[in-house]
Amino acid sequence: MHLRSRRARLLVAASTLLVPASLLATVQTANAAPASGLVALPSTLPRWLPTSQARIASKAAGVDEGKTLEVRVFLAPKGGADALSTAALAVSTPGSASYGQFLTADQFHASYAPTAAAEQTVRSYLTGQGLTVSGTAPFRRYVTAKGTIAQLDQAFHVSLRSFSHLDQKVVAPTSAAELPAQVAKAVLTVDGLDTTQVKMTRHAATEPPAGFRNAKPCSRYYGQVAASKQADFKTALPKFKDTTLSYAPCGYTGPQYRSAYEGDTSLTGAGTTVAITDAYRWQLIASDAEKYAAQHGDGSYAAGQLTENLPASYNSEDLCDPSGWSGEETLDVEAVHAMAPGAKIRYYASSSCLDDDFLDTLARVADEGVAQVVSNSWGDAGEVTSSDAVTAYETIFQQAALQGISVLFSSGDNGDELQNTGLKQADYPATEPFVTAVGGTATGIGADGQRVFDTGWGTRTYSLAKDAKSWTPGGYLYGAGGGVSSLFNQPSYQRGVVAKQLSGGRAVPDVAMDADPQTGMLVGQTQKFSDGTYYSEYRIGGTSLASPLLAGMTALAVQNNQGRGFGLLNPVIYKRGSLVDDVLPVKSPDWGVVRVNYNNSENADDGLSYIVRTFGQDASLPTSKGWDQVTGRGVPNTSFLKLTTPAPTAAAVAKR
Repeated sequence: MHLRSRRARLLVAASTLLVPASLLATVQTANAAPASGLVALPSTLPRWLPTSQARIASKAAGVDEGKTLEVRVFLAPKGGADALSTAALAVSTPGSASYGQFLTADQFHASYAPTAAAEQTVRSYLTGQGLTVSGTAPFRRYVTAKGTIAQLDQAFHVSLRSFSHLDQKVVAPTSAAELPAQVAKAVLTVDGLDTTQVKMTRHAATEPPAGFRNAKPCSRYYGQVAASKQADFKTALPKFKDTTLSYAPCGYTGPQYRSAYEGDTSLTGAGTTVAITDAYRWQLIASDAEKYAAQHGDGSYAAGQLTENLPASYNSEDLCDPSGWSGEETLDVEAVHAMAPGAKIRYYASSSCLDDDFLDTLARVADEGVAQVVSNSWGDAGEVTSSDAVTAYETIFQQAALQGISVLFSSGDNGDELQNTGLKQADYPATEPFVTAVGGTATGIGADGQRVFDTGWGTRTYSLAKDAKSWTPGGYLYGAGGGVSSLFNQPSYQRGVVAKQLSGGRAVPDVAMDADPQTGMLVGQTQKFSDGTYYSEYRIGGTSLASPLLAGMTALAVQNNQGRGFGLLNPVIYKRGSLVDDVLPVKSPDWGVVRVNYNNSENADDGLSYIVRTFGQDASLPTSKGWDQVTGRGVPNTSFLKLTTPAPTAAAVAKR
């Protein structure tokens, strides 16, 4: 997972502290009308700006008024944002009159896509202000326009100034954009007035394709090999606090995960489609995934089972590290196929790791409407994403819910984010009320393929002392992300389930699956080693693993539901506790495994390192009985596979 520099992380923390409480519901409120008669767009005011105009003046600098910027003017859905939000929640909520009455993509666009008249209103206004309208997104999602700073100031009634933010020289407005009332009715938000680039990071725990292998000894299943001897099996290892631990699993495979989570079922996900979004494209994904499946009992890919939706071009490679994203794509594809060998997988590549490109990618998933579930193993370190981007993301997630698409996001790999950003916070987009946030467990799968234990993923690390007689503590390492949103109020489906002391906002995660890199998945990918480039395998974890595991399991439930999706999963998950197994705290703080690493990451030529990695010690986030900030409601069980929604009514079918 990419981490910003320490200086940048501190800037994130400092700026986030300046978020006014009034912005908690900004992204969901109607436009407000100021005294001037113009209508304000609250989502266009950068949350990182101080509320004091005096402080703004002292920190801001003038900007070249001839400088040209490009903005996206997102158009409001037909009927309004509130109507869309209400319908998206109702269609996913058991007991609602519209529960399960999902729309096709065509029906959604007919009912909610911005109108041609709205587009023309916005275009006419922008060109009348001297801006150049350069294009319109599919289904009129947004209009793109270019203009000078002076023209943008005039068009949106703002004062664009220069700032230093997140180690970037940026331009941003010192107040919310304002538009004439008739134009504002057609506008959802404006993206690009704040030029800060927020980089989405991958939620995974290693960085191929640089060559990496897990060292031995390791266990084929949890507890197989006791860590009492070193690799030569002659030299003793010390006990860890009077306990003999086992060596970490070598990496679980598809048959182990299917047995542990899905039990004895004939479901394979046949007839379903799982979408995966990541940045860039791994050119060898098809051959690597096929080789891995053949070697580990997941079944070969049928013709057309793994397909790609690719952008016309890629950008921002220096910022986003495409090679690192290749490992993410490999994990996501192989994990989904491991859990649902019969499901189709459609990979959607974003042009970069930046918000604008991910927004376009997710919009393609929803607009195509071929997938019933989409897995996203990426997110921000905290809730730094701009308010305008948050507003745009949310309309896409609501569209997906209305179309019966379940959107999953990994909850993050930095626990409460304090060590990473300097502030306790949850990660976005996992905090979105219209997505399912997937947290993480440390999971023991035994020799019989059953789960021996689940506990929260949170790791402290200890290295073997030089005299090999004791273990030296190294502190907190990583763990599943969680916490309470500073952007969104608590959604209705969480009331009465999430602890009252955490009821001030949307709480994450919702559910959890295996994520601990010490109990993670064995994956296969072509990598570059010192002796050549070739296919090899390694163990990996992170909530990047948990999300595609759940996506594959959800595909089985969709198959069982006659191919019908579920939309937003959260209302039913919170209403029916029997769908999940509660995850309890560790039975001892001295519990974990011994992990062996190659010092050069490839082989034993430069020696081995022995490390204790503990379970259930996730920063300040406790794993507890009931819902908690590490595992949410718990781990989906085989009852989850039997989820059903009502069949479409005759009226709904007739509309199609």
